[in-house]
Amino acid sequence: MKEMEILFRVSVLVFVIGGMLATGLSLSIWQILDPLKNTKRVILSLVANFVLVPAIVYGIVTVIPVSEGVRIGLILLSLSAGAPLLPKLVDIAKNSAAFAIGLMLLLMTVTIFYLPIVLPRLLTDIEVSSWAIAKSLIILMLTPLLAALFVKAHYEFLAKRLQPVFAKINNIALIAISFSLIILHHQNLVTLVGWGLLAIFLSLLAAMAVGYLLGTLDKDTRVVLCLGTGQRNITAAILVATQDFNDPEIALVIVASTIVGLIIMIPYAAMMAKRASR
Repeated sequence: MKEMEILFRVSVLVFVIGGMLATGLSLSIWQILDPLKNTKRVILSLVANFVLVPAIVYGIVTVIPVSEGVRIGLILLSLSAGAPLLPKLVDIAKNSAAFAIGLMLLLMTVTIFYLPIVLPRLLTDIEVSSWAIAKSLIILMLTPLLAALFVKAHYEFLAKRLQPVFAKINNIALIAISFSLIILHHQNLVTLVGWGLLAIFLSLLAAMAVGYLLGTLDKDTRVVLCLGTGQRNITAAILVATQDFNDPEIALVIVASTIVGLIIMIPYAAMMAKRASR
């Protein structure tokens, strides 16, 4: 089991750093900045992801009798926006890929500074260090992201070669995380069945609903907002879960929520693509 614990810890670091490098190497400055010129879209996205979703999820885990690990895991996810998978989901939906890319990076960057400030205030019954969270996010997420963006801006030929490599490494690391978690803590999976699974479903559906309803104010990006609020940032959430908490159920909830989210959102994105083609 010690080997599995090492595999899990190493896989998390590879997943986080590799994911940030793969993301940064795929983005140009134009892709990032141009979609964000629409102030209305930006404000709606920030309010949805950093105000409404955390408030609703906090209410869900307060009302539903879930375990401490499920409660912390879902609150942590609700504060982690900017899913690296967002552009892919939006591409499946045949929607505004440009806005999805800009939105992803905006939300990801805000999460790095927002999460350490707000999480300790929501988890008042647990001692959580804002600086410890911020330090790990800045070192392991922001620094690789900025380095990759620099390489993309100045050495595009190198970025094109490296990006697919890091993307594959990132995917392998996620599989290793899921596998090692299941082997190490398969007994904890039982605790997710029942109230825990219900809380995960309600949190995901509520997050998607927030984006969809706010999208009625900006119909051109309704699908992007829906997917952008529904799919949370597993990279930031699992980093904090493993670096700052000792409860393995927290990481398990984050991985389970991500898998359940994809099961819900991929069919939704495909349905939106069919509707758009008509």
